[in-house]
Amino acid sequence: MNTLISTFQLNISPEWIIIGLLALFLIFGTKKTPQISKTIGKAIGEYQKAQEILRKEIQDATSGTVSATKDLHLMNPRINGPVASEHEKLQTIAKSLGIDYEGKNDDEIRMSITNKLQSNGF
Repeated sequence: MNTLISTFQLNISPEWIIIGLLALFLIFGTKKTPQISKTIGKAIGEYQKAQEILRKEIQDATSGTVSATKDLHLMNPRINGPVASEHEKLQTIAKSLGIDYEGKNDDEIRMSITNKLQSNGF
């Protein structure tokens, strides 16, 4: 049972597939069956695509790597070691984004970071 739940796959014999197709023809007729099959195929494709994206996200999160398709260095700057304050965190993020933070208070740095991320499409 756990295998069935974890892999989301069903073992269906060819006989049941034939019975299912015959039932589909009887219920919907031959004109609607191709449309229904196409819709089901698209839904399965979207499900598999979402499953693959989720698998990659989990793999990236657990391995600490960054996906090559995204520019995540802007959203997740590397902070080596603990920081003493929120102000230091903001300065580190601002520095990684190329923002001048000298002489600015926390709210001004936050606003600059927000503006920079929005201008980059995040």
